[in-house]
Parts: sequence; C-alpha cells; structure tokens
Amino acid sequence: MKPKMRISMVVLLAFALILSACANGSNTTTPENNSKGQPETKNISSEGSELAPVKLRWFVQSTANAVLPKGDADFVKKAIEEKFNVELNLEYMPIGGDYDNKLNLMLSSGDLPDFFTSTGLAAQKYVTDGIAADMTEYVTQEKMPNYFQWISPIELERYAVSGKFARAPVVFSKKLYRAYYVRQDWLDKLNLKVPTNQDEMLEVMRAFTNNDPDGNGVKDTYGMSAVGGGSGLSFDFPQWIENGLYSALIVRDNEFVDAQSDPAIQNVLQGVKDMMNEGIIDPDWFLMKGTEHHDKAIGGKVGIVAGDGMTFAFDSDPASLQNRTKAINPNAEWTPFHPYAKDGVWTEPLPSTAFMFSVDTAKKNPEKVERMVQIIDWMTSEEGFLLINYGQEGKHYSKSGSTITLTQENINNYENDIINQGNFLGVYKQFMYSNNPDPTVIGLELVDERLTDRDKGILEEILTYRLQPSIGTNVAAPEGFNLADFRKVMKEYHVKILFDEPDASNWPKYREDLMTNYGGQKMLDAYTEQVKAVGIIK
Repeated sequence: MKPKMRISMVVLLAFALILSACANGSNTTTPENNSKGQPETKNISSEGSELAPVKLRWFVQSTANAVLPKGDADFVKKAIEEKFNVELNLEYMPIGGDYDNKLNLMLSSGDLPDFFTSTGLAAQKYVTDGIAADMTEYVTQEKMPNYFQWISPIELERYAVSGKFARAPVVFSKKLYRAYYVRQDWLDKLNLKVPTNQDEMLEVMRAFTNNDPDGNGVKDTYGMSAVGGGSGLSFDFPQWIENGLYSALIVRDNEFVDAQSDPAIQNVLQGVKDMMNEGIIDPDWFLMKGTEHHDKAIGGKVGIVAGDGMTFAFDSDPASLQNRTKAINPNAEWTPFHPYAKDGVWTEPLPSTAFMFSVDTAKKNPEKVERMVQIIDWMTSEEGFLLINYGQEGKHYSKSGSTITLTQENINNYENDIINQGNFLGVYKQFMYSNNPDPTVIGLELVDERLTDRDKGILEEILTYRLQPSIGTNVAAPEGFNLADFRKVMKEYHVKILFDEPDASNWPKYREDLMTNYGGQKMLDAYTEQVKAVGIIK
C-alpha cells in the first residue's frame, strides 16, 4: 500500500468490518495504551451493586436482519444490566415506515418508552410536540465525556429544534462512500468500458437492456434499478447531480435550496421519464422498498445499482453484493464508478438519527434518565464501542495497544456466536452507531487479514470521489408549517408527472402551488435564516 494511503485505509478498513457484520468485539478492561486520551468510564461497581435497581424500556431502530437472542448470548445486554443494575426491556424494529407507525401508536396511546430513536421530520415533531424531554441537564460533557468524543458541542447545538434541546444525535460517520456499481462481466461480454460520465452510463444502460449481457437469449435485463417506496423519486438516479442537486438540502450560489421542490427538479423528472420511456431502468423501481433493487441486481436482472456501504461489494464481506451475486453466478463481478466523481457524489454528512428521553420519564422518574445517560456514555466508550461493534476480545478479535486485529478464526467465531444468533449486534450498531462508526475517532486502528487486493482497490477508488459542502447545520421547519403535508403533495406532483403526464412542463405550476398554498416559501425563508446563523450563507 502506498504510504500516503495508510491513514485513510486504516479508517476505511475499520468501516469495512463494521458494515460487513462479520467483525465485532469488546474490551472489558480499561486499556492502558490509549493514544487519544479517551475519558475513563467511571467504575459503577462490580456488577452495578452500588446502584438501586431500575427497570428501563427502550424502543429503537435496528438493521433489517437483526434478532436479539434469549439469555446470556446477548452479551451487550448482559453487560448493560450487570454494570448498571437495570432490567432492560429492549424493543426494536428495522428503520422505515413500520417503525415510525409503531412508535407513533405508542406515543398517541400514552405508552411511552423511556428511550427511543427516530429520524428526520418525525424526530423534530416529537420535540415540538413536547414528547421528548429537555436534555440540558443530562447530555453534558461532564456527564457524558465519551459521547462527546464522537459528537462535538457545535454539532449538538446545531441539532436543536427551534432552540429546544430535546434530541441528541447518535454516533454518525463523518465520511461517506457513495458509488454506483456496474456488472464488470457484462461490460466485458459487450466490449464496453466502465462509464466515466452520465452519457457513457446511459449508453451502458442501453446495452445492458438491449444486447443480452447475460447471454441467455432472452431480453430480460435492465440497465439500472432503484427504489421509490411507492411514493417518491429515488436519489439514486444520476439526473439529480446532473442538475446540481447533490442532496436533499444544499446551498447553491449563496442561496438555500430544497432540492425536491427546486425549479431544477423539472429537469430531473424529465430525465427519469426519458429513461422510463426508453425502457432502460427496471420498471418495478417505483413500488420497490428497502433493498429490493439490490435483490434484483443479485438475481442478475439489472446491471447498475447504487450503494453507500464501504463493504457493499467487498470479497471479504460474506453478505456483500459481490458474494451474494457470485453465489448465483460465479462469474459475476461488480466494479465501482460514479459519473460525477470529480464534481461531487453527495454532500458532507450531518447527524441524522436522534435519541430521545420520554418527557414522562423525566418528570416522574428522573433517576431513570440519569441511569440511561450513564449507559449511553458507556456504550460510546472504548469498552462499549468494541463490545457492540466487534464482539468479545480474544474470541472475535485480538487487541494489542490500540490495534485491533481480525483473523479468519475470529470471523468464524463471530459468525457462530453473533451472525447465527440472529446477527443481534445489528440492533445495537444501528441505534447507537448508525451501523457505520469510525474506530480512529477513539484512537483505534483496525487490521483485517481478510481484505483482498480487489477490496483495497475499491477503497482507493471511492476515496477519490468528491463530496460537496453540507449546509452546515440541521434545520427545523418553522412553527405552524406542516412539512409532512408539504412533502406529501410535492411527491404526488412528482408521481403525477412521472406516470400521468407526457412531460415535466407542468412542474413550475405545481411548484407555485407548493410555495404559495402549502407554505413552501415560508419553509425556504426559515431554513435560509437557520443556515445564515451558522455562517454558511452570507
């Protein structure tokens, strides 16, 4: 490996194993060699005996395939209960509409969990509706020194909703690895090269649709797939970036832009319609959900999909697109690319998922909130980080100083103890670490002996992709503005253009309706002021 790549590769290798769900571990003693000077987690006691017993109920988001085992097999829950003398009732569901609906049902019926997680608009609403407790006296650098290694005070300040500090971000990656992946074996069969721009990408999509890339003599493949969830326009389509819309919220020419309601969306909609009319994208894209588009790719029905996980197509990740496809077709090969690698593939990440405490719990049992603060701080300490993300030291990984090493034996143990036990660490990884932490933040270096030269090549390729600057802060909808209604009508207009109208020429008329009759301009003005307040807009 080239010397200049060493630091970056260490970071990326760390992500690689976390996302692969095949490398997790814990260090149950305070490390003597901590290069980052990590705050020590206070020794609560042996088995939490100095603390009064407390019952806690949490409702959190998990990865799709995670199931908690019964008994002591869940060594994270066991550690939490013993260290903090709690009885933890941990309820969980995969991220998505079903999770949101169940949480809303709990809240509307007064059946509030003590601790819960949420994202985006829903999290904002829980704050403005007074369901989430004020965190001012709880989430502090004094009480949570480990947590503040991951989240800076300025990030926390900018995460407030209309000046209310009642939600806090879970750990999130400051890096992003978004790319398209193309079937290299299909390219080779059709004598095509990996596309380097959008025109070349469209030509490849046409060839994959029309020229029988799998050689089965049937026209049954498509150039690309995405998911619309039955309601919206996927950001996976390249027309977004083609029109300067690098993510949902951006600053363009010193002005705040809501990409989905921007005038430029007319060109995005028209571009997607053109691909649909040409028949080069999977006709099922709009109704598909979750990772169903990846399933289409694995099954050999589409030749291009987008992915944002570091190990998305790794050889060393048993659950990767590469390995799942090769299980069906041993000759399959996926190669990363991006038509806008030099312009920007997305914007720099901002916090997304929030954790919150129930206002009822804070009022009636503030001691529960204090205990939960201790637990969260431990979960974000080195000890908690390793246990959640790597498993148990000596079994699922080895550690020397600040270096974590993973061998094939470690991985085999991990698969037996964790993957085959419901991949249960996916619950903790998702709700506390967004399933994508960076161990270098706390001074750890990861060495994975499984990584192939191809894996390293993918990392080096994606490292070159540019990210555009973010808007610098999380923004909250203005008081009295119903963002949910606005988005609902906006998406209905998108769908109408995509499926019911001959072209996108009516978008200016629809946008005017959104701006005037659904408060869109009020939203833009409020967001502009919030971004101005942090100095991004002058």
